Amino acid sequence: MKNIDVYRQYFSAECTFNGVKRRGAVVWLNAESDSGMIKYTVGVSFFPYTNAEDFAISYDACGEKELLYTKGRRSKKRDEQYLAQVQTVADEIAASMQGVIHWDKPLNEAQYG
Repeated sequence: MKNIDVYRQYFSAECTFNGVKRRGAVVWLNAESDSGMIKYTVGVSFFPYTNAEDFAISYDACGEKELLYTKGRRSKKRDEQYLAQVQTVADEIAASMQGVIHWDKPLNEAQYG
C-alpha cells in the first residue's frame, strides 16, 4: 500500500474540543493506492498551538472525509481535482467540530508530495 500526502499545511484556527482550546489546525489531502485501487481523503486535526514552536498534534480533535475510492491510480489530474476541493471539505469537517480554519493565516508553507 502506498500512502502519500498530496498536500499538508498548518493554519491558525479556533476550536474547543474535549474542553481544550485549540488555536491551530493541520489540513491534508492524502492519496492511498493499493492493488489497483485509489482513495483520496481530506483531513483536519485541531491542536493547542500555544506558541510558534508548538506543533504537538492531538488526535482527539480530528476528522476525515473520503472523496474518492475507485479502481485506478494516482495522477496529476486527480491530484489537482481533489486539491481544488480541500478548503471546502476541510471547512465542512471543521464546522462539524464547531471549529474554524483561518485560511489567510498559514503557520507554515504548504507541503506537496
